[in-house]
Amino acid sequence: MILRKSGVVVLLLGVLLVITSIFVSMFLLIYGIPLLVIGIIILLNKKEDKIDEIKFKKQKEVIKNK
Repeated sequence: MILRKSGVVVLLLGVLLVITSIFVSMFLLIYGIPLLVIGIIILLNKKEDKIDEIKFKKQKEVIKNK
């Protein structure tokens, strides 16, 4: 769940930099395009979400057993 939020944030930042680079300076494309790619990769990474779910379930079980 946390990865989804961070992926959206990185993706939006990348889009913002790309749009800003069109009006201000093409130099911002150096930062905008990689952020777009990283944001998409984070959003599409389903494996990490499954790992986080397993960790969260184990933490819940430990709390219940106390």
